[in-house]
Amino acid sequence: MSKKILDSIVFPKDLRTLSAQELPQLALELRDFIINIVAVKEGHLGASLGVVELTIALHYVFNTPDDILVWDVGHQAYGHKILTGRKEAFHTNRSLHGLSGFPKMEESVYDAFGTGHSSTAISATLGMSIAAQLTGDADRQHIAVVGDASIASGMAFEALNHAGVTDTNLLVILNDNAIGIDPSVGALKAYFTKVKLNGATDTENIFEALNFNYTGPIDGHNLTELITALKRLKLQKGPKLLHVITKKGKGLKQAEENQVTYHAPGKFDASTGELLPKNIENTPPKFQDVFGKTLVELATSNERIIGITPAMPTGSSLKYFMDAFPNRAFDVGIAEQHAVTFAAGLATQGMFVYCNIYSTFLQRAYDQVIHDVCLQALPVIFCLDRAGLVGEDGATHHGIFDIAYLRCIPNLIIVAPRNEVELRNILYTAQLGLDLPMAIRYPRGRGSVIAWKQPFSRIEIGTGQQLKNGSKIVILTIGTMATNALEAIASIPEAEYIACYDMRFVKPLDEKLLHTIFEAFPIIITVEDGVIHGGFGSAIAEFSVRNKYRNTIEIIGVPDVFPEQGTVEELQDLMGISSEKIKLALQKYL
Repeated sequence: MSKKILDSIVFPKDLRTLSAQELPQLALELRDFIINIVAVKEGHLGASLGVVELTIALHYVFNTPDDILVWDVGHQAYGHKILTGRKEAFHTNRSLHGLSGFPKMEESVYDAFGTGHSSTAISATLGMSIAAQLTGDADRQHIAVVGDASIASGMAFEALNHAGVTDTNLLVILNDNAIGIDPSVGALKAYFTKVKLNGATDTENIFEALNFNYTGPIDGHNLTELITALKRLKLQKGPKLLHVITKKGKGLKQAEENQVTYHAPGKFDASTGELLPKNIENTPPKFQDVFGKTLVELATSNERIIGITPAMPTGSSLKYFMDAFPNRAFDVGIAEQHAVTFAAGLATQGMFVYCNIYSTFLQRAYDQVIHDVCLQALPVIFCLDRAGLVGEDGATHHGIFDIAYLRCIPNLIIVAPRNEVELRNILYTAQLGLDLPMAIRYPRGRGSVIAWKQPFSRIEIGTGQQLKNGSKIVILTIGTMATNALEAIASIPEAEYIACYDMRFVKPLDEKLLHTIFEAFPIIITVEDGVIHGGFGSAIAEFSVRNKYRNTIEIIGVPDVFPEQGTVEELQDLMGISSEKIKLALQKYL
């Protein structure tokens, strides 16, 4: 069997020794390498398959890492990682202590900037290019690869607006495949479609209006065309934009035809592309599906319910609502700031607005949460999916900061249901009418209750619940940490001494219940799946100080670190919030 070209490539300098005629074969091998590993190890498939030729062309033409290459979001960077010294370690991608699923500066000099959230690449690359000018390195090239969904974000436009009045060696590559995770939306998407159908327009286009030299659109799978264009642009001074047309999932039939599913398909048969069957019979539902299906049920009888998502209809399961009530559901694209203020505007008119944003992405709209919603006490209902440790997506995606960054904001209710029934009931309670905005946080993945679709029950705002009685030690939990705590208690012979309360609300705290607890238990342990600093345990400690209690308090949560990638179970144990680690904490007091 003849040796593969990919076997001879360790770093891009090896790639540059190849003839242009060898590159199409390398593209086939690189695509096959990605498919075979992701089929077994899981990860982001479609985006990386779509940029195989572009990845090869960029490293072939530009002198990386001296020339700087930044991949926006980073879903599409698997080929880049394989060609930049990480081929042998790529099987550890997204695993505990392995490679990150996204570009990461400390992982490789070829990862010029860490990218896990969208629309940051142009700003970062512009900063690098201006730094090069200031330090006398004006010949260095700076390339940002941005998708058509990401370039529609406000931050990307802010960067384009700035870059257009500079004379930096900045090349923005618009990777246009008409899809992010879900299909791209908005007027800019319609504009790109028109350009693709008609070819480059004769009149000044939107990028030329921003003072960019525009080239394209060109075929992003034609290596000859790509290399010719890149070589020409390398010699051109000033900001420029290359518009390339690619197909997400290119080279795997199923991934091309079902781009949403094959964005991150899980395990599949590498030879056929078929997804491997999952046995989900008699398993609890995903929290996101409980949200999506419950919202449809509520909206059937409440015509003022509105659903909003910034580019995550499938991931958040708002897709169910969009299918049932298309006129009341809005995918606003990768625009979290707009999503929040848009929700605020709807709320002023008496709408019940469920604004579904992953916990890690609500960080991107912090000012809008404070200024446009909470300051004005508008009853927007934030549904924070992926709260807590999310697993293999790693540091950029863990939803561990929301309790801490939201708890300090006046006029905001913060609730974390411990299971699917509680989530269903708080969604119901919210549309009965609120005087203040509410943040409902729930985790990625499946819950613990199979028979979740029960009659609705109103939850009184700011009330906790006793889950287990005891006499000496009490565990106070928030959200699904109740499951870990109860498992820990059940594994201890002295379980009768240990009580457990689900506080449910971080804000307002159930102070009446807390007084009862502090008076009854000398030892109080709090457990949360968020950061300790400023989190739920901090709220309990503040209550204790404010009321001059002297109980022993231990706060269990995520320490002052950015957790990396791994399974949720591995990371919970590493962070000290698994049932086994909670058990060890309890045994110190028995």
